[in-house]
Amino acid sequence: MDTLERIHLSIIQEVEKQGSMTAAADVLCLTQSALSHSIKKLEQQLGTDIWLREGRSLRLTQAGQYLLAIAKRVLPQLALAEERLRQFAQGERGTLRIGMECHPCYQWLLKVVAPYLAAWPDVDVDVKQKFQFGGIGALFAYEIDLLVTPDPLYKPGLYFEPVFDYEQVLVVSKQHPLARKAFIEPSDLTSEVLITYPVAIERLDIYNLFLLPAGVGPKRHKTIETTDILLQMVASGRGVSALPRWLVEEYASKLDVVAVKLGKQGVAKQIFLGVRESERGIDYLAAFIQQAKQFAEFHTRLQ
Repeated sequence: MDTLERIHLSIIQEVEKQGSMTAAADVLCLTQSALSHSIKKLEQQLGTDIWLREGRSLRLTQAGQYLLAIAKRVLPQLALAEERLRQFAQGERGTLRIGMECHPCYQWLLKVVAPYLAAWPDVDVDVKQKFQFGGIGALFAYEIDLLVTPDPLYKPGLYFEPVFDYEQVLVVSKQHPLARKAFIEPSDLTSEVLITYPVAIERLDIYNLFLLPAGVGPKRHKTIETTDILLQMVASGRGVSALPRWLVEEYASKLDVVAVKLGKQGVAKQIFLGVRESERGIDYLAAFIQQAKQFAEFHTRLQ
């Protein structure tokens, strides 16, 4: 019997993604008859159906669902292997693909990337923000090489390095009554409009570490995707927000905003860089983590 081939996995994945054999054939540059013949032959060799026809639509069988799961895991790894080998053949070191699971970390990342690119001229950096809140899966699927996150999820095969300590604070307009307080109590926010990034509440520190333990919530919760607009809204008195202190201090010179401590003890957080355990030894990846830690140490000395 012939072995399962890459084209079979590609066909199964594309038919599921595109919704029909015709559309999948177009994407894969195959004729529909060639695609159908390839799968029919595979079904005969495996002795089981991959799809069942339901009217004009196709439904994956249990065997088909299993192969689809294999395709989603294996095909990205094969694509990455081919890209890495192409880079080696051309004398390149590779591309470091960074996934962001931290909205305000983008400004921090820019300051780390600049000296890194200067030190590693034969390595490209690609930042993928679409993985902002699904980064663990992206690491496992080989869609990114490094994940920037304040909330590591420790799983076998992954390694997380803490690189930057920071304090989560409430940011308010300079004219806001809360700006004069030494620290904020959870009850202070019950009459406020809380502005956050568009993230599920269970992933927001202001809720998890401050409001929910006290059993209270804001008057209203609204979301804004970009940091600049979010802080403009806060500066104009349209609401309050929770952000890293270092980010608020950067904007304080340009906008009328101030940082106020969340609770008497404050809310301490860290930024972690996550990688696949098996790739910790790759030199340019390890160098990026080291660069991030050095920047953090330098930033801490300046404070």
